[in-house]
Amino acid sequence: MTPQATSAAPTPAAAVTSRPSHGSLLPAAMRSEWTKLRSVRSTVWSLVATFAITVGLGSLLCFAFVSRYDHLDVRERLTFDATAQSLRGLFLAQLAIGVLGVLIISSEYTTGLIRSTFASMPQRRTVLAGKVIVFGVVAAVVGTASVFVAFFTGQAILQSKHINVSLGDPHVLRAVFGAGAYLAIVGLLGLALATIFRRTAGAIATLFGLVLVFPLLARALPSPWNTNISKYLPSQLGAAMFSVRTDSDLLSPGVALIVVIAWLAAAFTLATILISRRDA
Repeated sequence: MTPQATSAAPTPAAAVTSRPSHGSLLPAAMRSEWTKLRSVRSTVWSLVATFAITVGLGSLLCFAFVSRYDHLDVRERLTFDATAQSLRGLFLAQLAIGVLGVLIISSEYTTGLIRSTFASMPQRRTVLAGKVIVFGVVAAVVGTASVFVAFFTGQAILQSKHINVSLGDPHVLRAVFGAGAYLAIVGLLGLALATIFRRTAGAIATLFGLVLVFPLLARALPSPWNTNISKYLPSQLGAAMFSVRTDSDLLSPGVALIVVIAWLAAAFTLATILISRRDA
């Protein structure tokens, strides 16, 4: 063997050290997902829509309540939840951030970019984990900022009738943080559904069914099935998380958080299994 051939052959130690360690894969996946997330125009518009709907719709509904406050009966005044009223915009904002969650991965399947993603990082579960972490943090930050602005704006409007509350009142701060957490959870649920279906239309249709259609169908059932079923659906779980007043038709906030996390865990368990077994 010549000296040149000896120097050109890599040693086993060199080959081992040239491979990326498993510990470095997740940060690399997160950096890649962050680059893709912030470079796509639909991301910015979806996050802006989430913020605008949360604050704008909540403010409009607070104005509407104030305008008819003098005509309300005693029962409506006594059961009024000022915190939940200012956060009513979540009803539509959850759809905006849920659709963004769907597009995080379904757009890659649609364009075929997912093949390049898996070619550069064959560890598919790590790719999915990177998407979950990056998008989850972004959704939590935007969702929390949106609900706090919506809360303060709504309370400023309700103050004209002296029916406003502050963050220092019992359970209010918990409810506002719960609303922000719920937005992030819906966004992640959209990501899980898109991983399962791999098609934008199918994932969005399923998401809309879970948060909009199924609650309406459940309420059409005879009592007590209507309440017993609807309280475990995502939208009602969200309502329980950002309500201050107790409601017999809703779970307690702590139980609601556990159940909605169980929804998310089940969806990502299936998504993780399918992304590992199916072809790109």
